[in-house]
Amino acid sequence: MAVMPARFYAPRYWPTWLALGVMRLAVLLPYPAILAVGRSLGRLARILPLPYVRVARRNIELCLPELDAAAREDLLDGHFQSLGIGALESALTWWGNDEHIAALSRVEGLEHLEAALARGKGVIVLLAHFTTLQIGARILNARIPINVLYRPTKNELLAAVSGGSFGRNARKAIRHDDVRAMISALRRNEIVWYAADQSYRKKGATMVPFFGHPAATNVFTSRLSQMTGATVLYYATERLPGNAGWRAVIEPAFAGWPSDDPVADTLRYHARIEAQVRRMPDQYWWIHRRFKGLSDDYPDYYGPR
Repeated sequence: MAVMPARFYAPRYWPTWLALGVMRLAVLLPYPAILAVGRSLGRLARILPLPYVRVARRNIELCLPELDAAAREDLLDGHFQSLGIGALESALTWWGNDEHIAALSRVEGLEHLEAALARGKGVIVLLAHFTTLQIGARILNARIPINVLYRPTKNELLAAVSGGSFGRNARKAIRHDDVRAMISALRRNEIVWYAADQSYRKKGATMVPFFGHPAATNVFTSRLSQMTGATVLYYATERLPGNAGWRAVIEPAFAGWPSDDPVADTLRYHARIEAQVRRMPDQYWWIHRRFKGLSDDYPDYYGPR
């Protein structure tokens, strides 16, 4: 771990250091043990009075209304176990080695990525926030160098550690709001790994349906592709049953992307996410407040924090 600024050793960061120490040790465990410990951490988080539980339950109600109350609670239990595993997978992302990660994963559809690079206009690898998000980046980068877009967390120490990891284990780490760096990478015919599915309420935000509910969304991916000529591919990662590791799939390029309608393009992206959620609902990032509006007349689905 790189030398950290002195302010990161203040008492306010001690819990973060403890968590990072546990994660660092977890890398030494065999994969089945990582799964077992992760599930235990998730079960503990599930019974704590955390606001994330309420947010996840509400999102499941909104997106999967066909589930009855018992099925939703079962999904909530499974989701928090998936979150626990995902936390330890982040440790593998930050400190694991490529050979170990490659041995536990398989990537399908690399031919689509190679064909897109052959066009010479760059590639946007578009994905969504699942609990395999970080390990998914490392799985792909172990095969071919990628530029990873990241959003620093509010915890500065955690942001420094995760950002440093992306800097070591990717071609380049690009801040999510550094449009110039994204365009430059694409014009060099490089790959930009981009998860553009979370709530977005800044300039250019548009309400786009997600699971039938209008959601504040960033439609910039379509414009970025239009500006650069980059090919857009959807990338899905899943944690396989048992101790089988991970499967990552690079889908064929979106035909006719970009169109002259960024909202229509984004709806196609949302449809891919929804299909993936229905295949593996416990692995989706349900704890995010996805359904926040752009105006005061939008329903308040979550209540006060």
